[in-house]
Amino acid sequence: MSNVDSGFATPLEPTLLDQARRVKLAARQLALASTAQKNEALELCAVLLSERADSILAANEVDVAYARSVATSVPVIDRLVLNLSRIDSMAKGLRDVAALPDPVGEITEGWVRPNGLHIRKVRVPLGVVGIIYENRPNVTSDAAALCLKSGNAAFLRGSSGAINSNLAISGVLSEGLAKSGLPSAAVMLVRDTSRESANSFMKLRGYIDCLIPRGGPSLVSAIVENATVPYVIDGDGNCHIYVDETANLDQAVEIIVNAKVQRPSVCNAVETILLHESVTESLLPRLEDRMPTVEFRADALSRRYLKSSVAATEEDYASEFLDLILAVKSVAGLDEAIEHIGKYGSGHSEAIITNDYSASKRFVAEVDAAAVLVNASTRFVDGGEVGFGAEIGISTQKLHARGPMGLRELTTEKFVIEGDGQVRV
Repeated sequence: MSNVDSGFATPLEPTLLDQARRVKLAARQLALASTAQKNEALELCAVLLSERADSILAANEVDVAYARSVATSVPVIDRLVLNLSRIDSMAKGLRDVAALPDPVGEITEGWVRPNGLHIRKVRVPLGVVGIIYENRPNVTSDAAALCLKSGNAAFLRGSSGAINSNLAISGVLSEGLAKSGLPSAAVMLVRDTSRESANSFMKLRGYIDCLIPRGGPSLVSAIVENATVPYVIDGDGNCHIYVDETANLDQAVEIIVNAKVQRPSVCNAVETILLHESVTESLLPRLEDRMPTVEFRADALSRRYLKSSVAATEEDYASEFLDLILAVKSVAGLDEAIEHIGKYGSGHSEAIITNDYSASKRFVAEVDAAAVLVNASTRFVDGGEVGFGAEIGISTQKLHARGPMGLRELTTEKFVIEGDGQVRV
C-alpha cells in the first residue's frame, strides 16, 4: 500500500497513454530548442528548487514517515531522505549541467566521397527517455537535467515510496520549463505507481525511445522480462578492490574506508576486498579499527586477523550489500584476484591498489567492467565526479553506452548526406 492514493486515472488525471502522447509531442519541440533556451530553463529550475525547498522537504517527510512506519531498511531510507544540503546539490547539478557543452548538433565525423557527396554524422537527441527508478528522489532532478540539456523529454516513473517527493520536484521542474518558454510536458512524472502501471510503462513502444532503470535486481529483471522498448541496464554494483603486495597500505586504508563507509547504500560502494596474502595480517586490523560499524564476512585466513567476523559464503561474494557489510578474501596474487572478479563481479567498477605498474596494466587490460580504477576509490565512478555534471545512470551493459551516462550517452547520431544532383549507378 502506497502512502498516497496511487490508484488509476480519474477524470481529472490523465491516463498513462495520454501522458505518453504529451511527452512525445514535447520531445519534438524540445529537440529544436537552442542551447541558450535549454540553459535558461535549467537555471530557472535551479532557482525554483531552492525557493520551493520547504514544500519539497514537507512532501519528503511524508514519504520518510511512511517508510519508517513499514520498517524500511536504513540504506533505503538514506536514499529517500532529502535535506537542504541535498536540495542544494540538486540545484547545483542543474547549473552544472547548464555549464556543460551541448552535444546536440555536434559533428562527430565527416568525409567526402569520390562522387562529391559530403557526408557527416551529427549528434541528435534520442527523443523520449523513460526512467523507472526506486526510492531516490534526487534522480528526478538529475535525470530531468541531463535529458533537457541533451534535447530529450524525460518520462519519469518513480516508486510509490517516494511519490510525494517526486511529485513536488517534478512539479517545480515543469514550472521552470513553462516559465522559460519550453513545453512543461518535457518533464513528466507518472503518478500511478501500481505494478500494472510499471509493466505498461515498459511497453510504451512508439512513445519511449530508450528506457533506463535505476534500481535493484528485481527492477532490472522486470525490465528484461517485460520491456518492449529499447533499454539500457543500470545494473548491480558488486564492486571489488584488490590490494596488491606492493600497495601503499596507508593509501589502501584510506581508499577502502572511503569506498565502503562514505555512503554504503550506493552502487559504487565497495562490497568485497581482495587482499594479497602478504598484506592480510597487517592491513585487516587497521581496517577493522577504522570501520567499527562494518560487519566483516571473511575467508578462513582473513578471519585470523579480525577480532570480530563471520565466515563468508558464496552468496556473500556474489552480493551487492548496499549496507555496512564487507566481504573479504585473501588471494595468492593478481591471477586469483582477476579470476574472483570475473566470477562474482557485476561489471560495474573494479579497483586495484598497487605500486607495480605492470600489475596495474594487467588489471586494467584483463578486468571486464564498465570502470576500472588504479589507486582510487570506487566512489569516483559517478557522473558528477567524471565531469558529466550529473548522471542518468551507470550502464553495466556494452551497447549503446557503458559506465556513467552523461549528455553524449543520451544522444544518437544521424547521417547527413549533401550532394549536387548525384544519382547512383
